[in-house]
Amino acid sequence: MPFLRVIRDKRGYETTYLMHWYPEGNRQRSRILYVFRTPGGVRVGREALAPDVLDDIEARHPGIAFDWKSVVANRQFVESAPEPRRRKRRAEDAAAAAPQPGPAAADGATPDVAPAARPSHPPIPSAVEGATPDEQIAFLGQWYPLIRGRIPLRTTDPVRLEALTALAERLNPAAWTDADQIAAGLEHAAEALERLSRVFSRRRRRSRRASNRAAAPSAEPPATSG
Repeated sequence: MPFLRVIRDKRGYETTYLMHWYPEGNRQRSRILYVFRTPGGVRVGREALAPDVLDDIEARHPGIAFDWKSVVANRQFVESAPEPRRRKRRAEDAAAAAPQPGPAAADGATPDVAPAARPSHPPIPSAVEGATPDEQIAFLGQWYPLIRGRIPLRTTDPVRLEALTALAERLNPAAWTDADQIAAGLEHAAEALERLSRVFSRRRRRSRRASNRAAAPSAEPPATSG
Protein backbone atom coordinates (compact mmCIF):
# COMPACT_ATOMS: atom_id res chain seq x y z
CA MET A 1 0.00 0.00 0.00
CA PRO A 2 1.65 3.30 -1.05
CA PHE A 3 1.65 6.34 1.25
CA LEU A 4 3.22 9.81 1.41
CA ARG A 5 5.39 11.23 4.17
CA VAL A 6 6.62 14.84 4.15
CA ILE A 7 9.46 15.73 6.54
CA ARG A 8 10.22 19.40 7.24
CA ASP A 9 13.62 20.10 8.83
CA LYS A 10 14.61 23.05 11.02
CA ARG A 11 15.79 25.08 8.01
CA GLY A 12 12.38 24.82 6.33
CA TYR A 13 13.32 22.28 3.65
CA GLU A 14 10.63 19.73 2.85
CA THR A 15 11.46 16.19 1.73
CA THR A 16 8.58 14.20 0.20
CA TYR A 17 8.82 10.41 0.39
CA LEU A 18 6.53 8.10 -1.54
CA MET A 19 6.75 4.80 0.33
CA HIS A 20 5.09 1.43 0.02
CA TRP A 21 4.13 -1.16 2.64
CA TYR A 22 4.72 -4.75 1.61
CA PRO A 23 4.51 -8.05 3.53
CA GLU A 24 7.62 -10.04 4.35
CA GLY A 25 6.75 -13.20 6.19
CA ASN A 26 4.71 -12.26 9.24
CA ARG A 27 5.93 -8.66 9.21
CA GLN A 28 5.24 -5.56 7.16
CA ARG A 29 8.14 -3.57 5.78
CA SER A 30 8.37 -0.29 3.92
CA ARG A 31 10.50 0.79 0.99
CA ILE A 32 11.04 4.14 -0.68
CA LEU A 33 9.69 4.51 -4.21
CA TYR A 34 10.34 8.22 -4.81
CA VAL A 35 12.01 11.18 -3.05
CA PHE A 36 11.66 14.91 -3.75
CA ARG A 37 13.34 17.70 -1.74
CA THR A 38 12.57 21.41 -1.95
CA PRO A 39 12.57 24.55 0.23
CA GLY A 40 9.27 24.99 2.03
CA GLY A 41 6.61 27.31 0.62
CA VAL A 42 8.06 27.49 -2.89
CA ARG A 43 5.43 28.46 -5.48
CA VAL A 44 7.55 28.15 -8.61
CA GLY A 45 9.35 25.20 -10.15
CA ARG A 46 8.38 21.56 -10.43
CA GLU A 47 5.87 20.08 -8.00
CA ALA A 48 6.74 17.02 -5.96
CA LEU A 49 4.00 14.96 -7.65
CA ALA A 50 3.63 16.45 -11.11
CA PRO A 51 1.55 14.45 -13.62
CA ASP A 52 4.60 13.28 -15.57
CA VAL A 53 6.20 12.14 -12.30
CA LEU A 54 3.12 10.09 -11.41
CA ASP A 55 3.18 8.44 -14.84
CA ASP A 56 6.85 7.58 -14.45
CA ILE A 57 6.28 6.09 -10.97
CA GLU A 58 3.43 3.91 -12.24
CA ALA A 59 5.58 2.72 -15.16
CA ARG A 60 8.43 1.80 -12.80
CA HIS A 61 6.16 -0.12 -10.42
CA PRO A 62 3.48 -1.86 -12.52
CA GLY A 63 2.64 -4.30 -9.71
CA ILE A 64 1.45 -1.55 -7.34
CA ALA A 65 -2.02 0.01 -7.54
CA PHE A 66 -1.77 3.77 -6.98
CA ASP A 67 -4.86 5.64 -5.76
CA TRP A 68 -3.28 9.10 -5.96
CA LYS A 69 -6.25 10.97 -4.49
CA SER A 70 -6.19 8.78 -1.40
CA VAL A 71 -2.38 8.90 -1.18
CA VAL A 72 -2.30 12.71 -1.28
CA ALA A 73 -5.28 13.11 1.09
CA ASN A 74 -3.69 10.86 3.74
CA ARG A 75 -0.11 12.14 3.56
CA GLN A 76 1.78 12.52 6.82
CA PHE A 77 3.65 15.69 7.86
CA VAL A 78 6.62 15.30 10.21
CA GLU A 79 8.40 18.26 11.80
CA SER A 80 12.01 17.50 12.68
CA ALA A 81 12.91 18.60 16.18
CA PRO A 82 16.03 18.17 18.31
CA GLU A 83 15.98 15.32 20.78
CA PRO A 84 15.10 16.23 24.40
CA ARG A 85 18.55 15.30 25.66
CA ARG A 86 20.13 17.67 23.14
CA ARG A 87 17.79 20.50 24.18
CA LYS A 88 18.72 19.89 27.81
CA ARG A 89 22.42 19.86 27.03
CA ARG A 90 22.20 23.11 25.08
CA ALA A 91 20.34 24.73 27.99
CA GLU A 92 23.07 23.56 30.37
CA ASP A 93 25.77 24.92 28.03
CA ALA A 94 23.99 28.28 27.85
CA ALA A 95 23.70 28.42 31.65
CA ALA A 96 27.39 27.59 32.05
CA ALA A 97 28.35 30.31 29.56
CA ALA A 98 26.34 33.03 31.36
CA PRO A 99 28.41 35.38 33.58
CA GLN A 100 28.09 34.60 37.27
CA PRO A 101 27.65 37.50 39.74
CA GLY A 102 30.72 38.01 41.93
CA PRO A 103 30.76 38.91 45.62
CA ALA A 104 29.51 42.37 46.54
CA ALA A 105 32.32 44.92 46.80
CA ALA A 106 32.75 47.04 49.88
CA ASP A 107 32.57 50.85 49.99
CA GLY A 108 30.36 50.99 46.91
CA ALA A 109 33.11 49.80 44.55
CA THR A 110 32.05 48.11 41.36
CA PRO A 111 32.46 44.33 41.72
CA ASP A 112 34.64 42.52 39.23
CA VAL A 113 32.67 40.59 36.63
CA ALA A 114 34.29 37.41 35.34
CA PRO A 115 34.28 37.08 31.54
CA ALA A 116 31.75 34.65 30.12
CA ALA A 117 33.11 31.25 29.25
CA ARG A 118 33.07 30.31 25.59
CA PRO A 119 30.29 27.77 24.92
CA SER A 120 31.58 24.39 23.86
CA HIS A 121 30.35 22.68 20.72
CA PRO A 122 28.37 19.46 21.21
CA PRO A 123 30.38 16.38 20.30
CA ILE A 124 29.78 15.02 16.82
CA PRO A 125 27.96 11.66 17.00
CA SER A 126 29.84 8.66 15.69
CA ALA A 127 26.80 6.92 14.16
CA VAL A 128 23.73 7.92 12.15
CA GLU A 129 20.65 7.88 14.37
CA GLY A 130 17.18 6.80 13.27
CA ALA A 131 15.26 3.57 12.88
CA THR A 132 14.11 4.26 9.29
CA PRO A 133 15.77 5.85 6.25
CA ASP A 134 13.64 9.00 6.53
CA GLU A 135 14.59 9.43 10.19
CA GLN A 136 18.25 8.94 9.30
CA ILE A 137 18.00 11.49 6.48
CA ALA A 138 16.36 13.99 8.85
CA PHE A 139 19.20 13.38 11.32
CA LEU A 140 21.82 14.05 8.62
CA GLY A 141 19.92 17.15 7.52
CA GLN A 142 20.41 18.57 11.03
CA TRP A 143 24.09 17.66 11.43
CA TYR A 144 25.40 18.34 7.91
CA PRO A 145 25.31 22.19 8.14
CA LEU A 146 26.65 22.12 11.71
CA ILE A 147 29.67 20.03 10.75
CA ARG A 148 30.33 22.10 7.61
CA GLY A 149 30.35 25.23 9.76
CA ARG A 150 32.84 23.76 12.25
CA ILE A 151 35.40 22.60 9.67
CA PRO A 152 36.96 26.07 9.07
CA LEU A 153 37.29 26.45 12.85
CA ARG A 154 39.16 23.17 13.05
CA THR A 155 41.97 23.81 10.59
CA THR A 156 43.30 26.38 8.14
CA ASP A 157 45.55 23.95 6.25
CA PRO A 158 44.19 23.84 2.66
CA VAL A 159 44.85 20.12 2.15
CA ARG A 160 43.23 19.11 5.43
CA LEU A 161 40.39 21.57 4.88
CA GLU A 162 39.62 20.01 1.51
CA ALA A 163 39.73 16.47 2.93
CA LEU A 164 37.36 17.28 5.81
CA THR A 165 34.98 19.13 3.48
CA ALA A 166 34.86 16.13 1.13
CA LEU A 167 33.99 13.88 4.07
CA ALA A 168 31.27 16.27 5.23
CA GLU A 169 29.70 16.35 1.76
CA ARG A 170 28.92 12.65 2.14
CA LEU A 171 26.46 13.65 4.86
CA ASN A 172 24.41 15.83 2.51
CA PRO A 173 21.22 13.94 1.49
CA ALA A 174 20.07 16.60 -0.98
CA ALA A 175 21.37 14.72 -4.04
CA TRP A 176 19.80 11.35 -3.16
CA THR A 177 16.83 11.04 -5.49
CA ASP A 178 15.93 7.33 -5.51
CA ALA A 179 16.00 4.31 -3.23
CA ASP A 180 19.36 3.02 -4.52
CA GLN A 181 21.04 6.39 -4.00
CA ILE A 182 19.54 6.68 -0.53
CA ALA A 183 20.80 3.23 0.49
CA ALA A 184 24.31 3.91 -0.84
CA GLY A 185 24.31 7.47 0.54
CA LEU A 186 23.38 6.35 4.05
CA GLU A 187 26.15 3.73 4.00
CA HIS A 188 28.78 6.27 2.91
CA ALA A 189 27.42 8.85 5.35
CA ALA A 190 27.80 6.41 8.26
CA GLU A 191 31.48 5.84 7.40
CA ALA A 192 32.14 9.56 6.96
CA LEU A 193 30.37 10.50 10.20
CA GLU A 194 32.42 7.97 12.18
CA ARG A 195 35.68 9.39 10.77
CA LEU A 196 34.61 13.00 11.39
CA SER A 197 33.61 12.14 14.95
CA ARG A 198 37.10 10.75 15.61
CA VAL A 199 38.78 13.78 14.04
CA PHE A 200 36.79 16.36 16.02
CA SER A 201 37.18 14.45 19.29
CA ARG A 202 40.98 14.84 19.18
CA ARG A 203 42.66 17.82 20.74
CA ARG A 204 44.18 20.18 18.23
CA ARG A 205 47.97 20.24 18.27
CA ARG A 206 49.98 23.43 17.89
CA SER A 207 51.86 23.67 14.65
CA ARG A 208 55.62 23.10 14.76
CA ARG A 209 56.23 26.48 13.19
CA ALA A 210 54.41 28.26 16.01
CA SER A 211 56.23 26.18 18.62
CA ASN A 212 59.62 26.96 17.05
CA ARG A 213 58.85 30.68 17.02
CA ALA A 214 57.91 30.56 20.69
CA ALA A 215 61.11 28.67 21.60
CA ALA A 216 63.50 30.70 19.42
CA PRO A 217 65.87 33.08 21.34
CA SER A 218 65.68 36.79 20.80
CA ALA A 219 67.34 37.97 17.61
CA GLU A 220 68.51 41.31 19.16
CA PRO A 221 72.30 41.80 19.02
CA PRO A 222 74.10 41.84 22.37
CA ALA A 223 74.74 45.23 23.89
CA THR A 224 78.33 46.48 23.60
CA SER A 225 80.08 48.47 26.27
CA GLY A 226 81.89 51.72 25.71
